[in-house]
Amino acid sequence: MLRLRTLVKIVMGVSLVGTLGIATTNLIVIRTGVPIYEQADQLPNKTVILVPGARVYQDGTPYPALEDRLVAALEAWKLGKATRILVSGDHQYNGYDEVNGMRTWLLEAGVPSEVIFMDHAGLRTLDTMARAAQVFGVKDAILCTQRFHLSRSLFLAHQAGIDAVGLTADRRIYPKAPLDAVREAIARTVAILDTTVFHTQPKFAGPPISLEGDAAQTHDRWTQRTD
Repeated sequence: MLRLRTLVKIVMGVSLVGTLGIATTNLIVIRTGVPIYEQADQLPNKTVILVPGARVYQDGTPYPALEDRLVAALEAWKLGKATRILVSGDHQYNGYDEVNGMRTWLLEAGVPSEVIFMDHAGLRTLDTMARAAQVFGVKDAILCTQRFHLSRSLFLAHQAGIDAVGLTADRRIYPKAPLDAVREAIARTVAILDTTVFHTQPKFAGPPISLEGDAAQTHDRWTQRTD
């Protein structure tokens, strides 16, 4: 019985420490992951609008959450808040392609091809922000994503040396919002560990790509064939 009580105390103690750790890291990310704007016309001007990837359908059509991020980016671009758009997502395997889906959506919305730069290796939010700085030389940016995701995105952007602001992309009620909130609480803790303890680097590096150059250099062969 004594051993059982001791074990229960240990488990409770570990759980308490873990809960406090998650709460503390979340507070740090939320307090430092600023500023966040609700309306595109409130934004300051920046060099580039950065859209983190999210799920797409098999044909490349963005899921609603990703479409809403693109809508926010389009609004900011139309207002002249930045002259370039960088879409970053998962395209490491044939058959799943977030970035071409985003680019196609923007083209159909009237954004010129030469404005749209593509990062095919934005596998995680950390990769997206780190590669934006390391590969694309981004110094300042407008981040377009859902509110629950913005604090961590901004935190990681700041950690990468990017002077970033956020624009909320919420345009509807998302069915998985409660689950997203739970996942995000854990992801914020991981973001702190990645940047301050493990110094995690993006999975893929790459040669420098200037946003002052030709956007076509970031378009893969499939995209170039269909332009």
